[in-house]
Parts: sequence; C-alpha cells; structure tokens
Amino acid sequence: MSTTTKLVPTPGQTVGPFYGYALPYEKDNELLAPGSPGSLRLQGTVYDGAGETIPDAILEIWQPDADGRIVQRTGSLVRDGYTFTGWGRGAVGHSGVYTFTTVNPGPTGPGAAQFISVAVFARGLMNRLFTRVYLPENEEALAQDPLLSSLDPERRKTLIARRDPDGGLTWDIRLQGDGETVFLDFR
Repeated sequence: MSTTTKLVPTPGQTVGPFYGYALPYEKDNELLAPGSPGSLRLQGTVYDGAGETIPDAILEIWQPDADGRIVQRTGSLVRDGYTFTGWGRGAVGHSGVYTFTTVNPGPTGPGAAQFISVAVFARGLMNRLFTRVYLPENEEALAQDPLLSSLDPERRKTLIARRDPDGGLTWDIRLQGDGETVFLDFR
C-alpha cells in the first residue's frame, strides 16, 4: 500500500538585507572614474511605503555609453578606471542615499528617449524590482517613448530624473505609497 505525502511549501525568502556582505566590490558604483571627461553623478534616495529611507538596499544600473552604444566589453567586476562597461552596483548608505559615477546615456536609436535601466534589491522584497530613470531634457523623445506614453502624467513623473546645477542627475525611488515609482514586469 502506497501512502502519499503532501509537501508543504516553505516560506519565501526576501532579497535582503543579507546580501550586503558578499555583493559589494571595489568601485562598484563607478562606471567610470569620478572626474573623467563626461562623467556625472546619478544620485537619489530610496524610500519605503511609509516615506522612511531604506538604509541597506542595493541598486544595479545598466546603460548605453554616451553615444548610445550598448557596451559589450568584459570587466564589469574589475574596474580599471578607464573602461566604461555600462553596468554598476551600488549600496544605499545609512541615510538611504545612493550614488553612481556614470555618463549621460546616449539615445539607442534616432529620436529615442535616453534612459538608464535600474534593478532594486531591498529588505522585504521577494524579488528584485526593475525600473528606468529617464534623462529630463528631450521632451519630444520622452513623449514618444512607448513606456512613458503608456502611463498617466503623474506616474510618468516617477521615472524622470531632475538635472542638478552641476550637471548630475537626482532621482528618488519610492517602493510604495504616494509617488510610488513605476516598476516593470518582464513576464
């Protein structure tokens, strides 16, 4: 006689904050060396649903170079200070602030809106979240972007960075609540 055992699923694990011990590496948030020609700072704050800063998230960014070329060089984990690889990972500090040294991504095609792809890893998340940060200048390209044009104007604003007086970009991420950042589902 055969007996059937019903297995009970184990609870899911969140994506953090345990990852902070193994994932950071030297110059992980520098896609090129600070002060390099064309370099700029991308910075912002990560907030939870209650509007409190999240002190231990990790962000990853992917982007084309300043000419809009998708970089296909190796070396993302070994920064030489010269090679732009188009990928970076940065830990959010205790104040909830992140920063990357990168370049303005060029458009990947004629009339395309310029953006940086972002993945967010944080405590309480069962899976990483994907989103984009768009450069604010080219309003015509932003209006024609397939993702942005599919959103209502208030939601669209959550994906567009502010240009700082020094040429850098500031873009805050809100995981839930008022002004929640638009996140993408790639199913």
